[in-house]
Amino acid sequence: MMDGIRKAGQSWLGKLVIGVLFSVLIVSFAVWGIGDIIRQGGKQLVAEVGSTEITTVQFRDAWQQELQQVSRRIRRTLTSEEARAFGLDKVVLDRMMTDAALNAEVKKYGLGISDETIARAIQADANFRGANGQFDRNAFQEAVRNAGYTEQGFVAAQRGAYLRQQLTESLAGAATAPLAMREALHRYRAEQRAIDFFVLEAAQAGDIPAPSEDELKKFYEANKTAFRAPDFRAVNIVALTPDSIAKPNEVWDADAKAYYDRNIARFGQPERRQLEQLPFASLADAEAAAAAIKGGKSLDDIATEKNLKPIDLGNVTKPDLIDPIVAEAAFALKEGETSGAVNSRFGPILLRVKAITAGVVRPFEEVAGAIKVELARTKARDAIQDLHDKIEDQRASAKPLAEIAREITLTLESVAAVDRQGRDASGAVVPLPDREALLKAIFASEIGADNEPIATRDGGWVWYDVTGITPARDRTLDEIRPMLTEAWKIDETAQRLAKKAADAAKAINAGKSVADVARENGVEARNAIGLTRGTQDSPDLSQAAVTQAFGTKIGEAAPALGKTQASRIVLKVTSAIVPNYDPNSDEAKQLESQIKSALSEDMLVGYVANVQKSLGTKIFDNNLRLALGNN
Repeated sequence: MMDGIRKAGQSWLGKLVIGVLFSVLIVSFAVWGIGDIIRQGGKQLVAEVGSTEITTVQFRDAWQQELQQVSRRIRRTLTSEEARAFGLDKVVLDRMMTDAALNAEVKKYGLGISDETIARAIQADANFRGANGQFDRNAFQEAVRNAGYTEQGFVAAQRGAYLRQQLTESLAGAATAPLAMREALHRYRAEQRAIDFFVLEAAQAGDIPAPSEDELKKFYEANKTAFRAPDFRAVNIVALTPDSIAKPNEVWDADAKAYYDRNIARFGQPERRQLEQLPFASLADAEAAAAAIKGGKSLDDIATEKNLKPIDLGNVTKPDLIDPIVAEAAFALKEGETSGAVNSRFGPILLRVKAITAGVVRPFEEVAGAIKVELARTKARDAIQDLHDKIEDQRASAKPLAEIAREITLTLESVAAVDRQGRDASGAVVPLPDREALLKAIFASEIGADNEPIATRDGGWVWYDVTGITPARDRTLDEIRPMLTEAWKIDETAQRLAKKAADAAKAINAGKSVADVARENGVEARNAIGLTRGTQDSPDLSQAAVTQAFGTKIGEAAPALGKTQASRIVLKVTSAIVPNYDPNSDEAKQLESQIKSALSEDMLVGYVANVQKSLGTKIFDNNLRLALGNN
């Protein structure tokens, strides 16, 4: 390229063209932010907090880490556009600016932490422990890599995090929940109300004739959007999962039998023993007691003589006993036998087997099919990554998904129409792999888009291509006449019952009893006690009725929505009590902890805001948009 420019510059025309080209480039650089780079000393900044600069590189790294972490949680690639729609960019920048403000305070107060303390904190982190519960360096290094750090960078980041934590805990860690606040929240949560009520169902609305054509048209026009046909997508799907490529028929009987023999405990109920143990102060005492039992005494006799009480270990399997010495001794005895002295890890004991339940193992022939399926799925998991890479290689060469599926002998599922709820045009549920994630991805895609595959819960992958889009539309009245007629009847029923419920509440408030008004409406009056604002599982009362019970004065009546769309509930509040506040109860301690947490968070938010105000902050919107890839 440079040779071409040099050759072109040898003629007057070439010099003119190159001059114009570079002039355009210079103007473009000025427009797209090069001027900012010059003004900011060669660095592009997205924000400043006091003297701390947050560069586009730092923000972009944090942004990509956040996208990767969220993508792992939702098991699909989260695009920048989706993340910005959720406000994730503001969350990331706010967090970086908060850290910058706290780092400035850490520096101002001269806080520090030693290398040894950092090392101990990392080694004690549960996220870095192996199967044995101890610090696992491999797990640590993998977590560091997944987070996008070098080991030195991670340690530095942890040092900053621990110092900020030290600062914030000193500021808000000792927040206290005032007694008045605790009592007020207790009253709100624990208040209990009793009500008399009755339920008006569709039968109380009377006979509802079919709507006239004018009534139906009017209802259609008023509710047209509720009956819109949703947008549908036609899509091709290829699922590469252990189940989709597993071949149980190719698993040999010998391999299945070998697996059965190695894992025979999985295929039945293990032997169980009802055990008792009698502890002793010394091994000599236990041996003397064992000798006495051989001489004819029982374990109960020894317990009575020594003023001891046998300890019931329950009906246990051998693996249930955490001390292998005790396990071996207990499962070597016959039913009713007492062991000799056993020097367990918790001290000398004697063991007695009160009862034995023999173990039962299912025969190989009965479980062979399930074993072959499991072995085939395990083998399939090993093959999935290779197949995934082959599919991705072919997709990189722009091959259609259908052709790729045919060459790799995977099943291509062509769905003619599916809506956002996973239903087809008739309303039937469309079977889909990893349903929720796939539907969300399908409706975020377009025809011909190059979509990233979705990772499934069972370790597989799903590829999809949107082949058609049917936009949402208004259905015609004739198209939905039966559905519309039924909806009109439900609405008419609800209106009639709403009026009846309002009239009934008015009559009760005028002096009639709940029982009398219920009888006039052909239903039976009932009552409910002990209702709280959190009551949700009442078989008779809707959540709306519970809420209404706490919004109505004692002695007054009010209508409320019922548990179905058309039903209504009429209720009268008969009493209200607030249990005494016990600051030592578990509920009170939990409430206090929640209040402390909320107060600490509020204090920190206010503190950070004041620090940022004193330091001064600035956000460079243009650079932020460029860092996000949004021009």
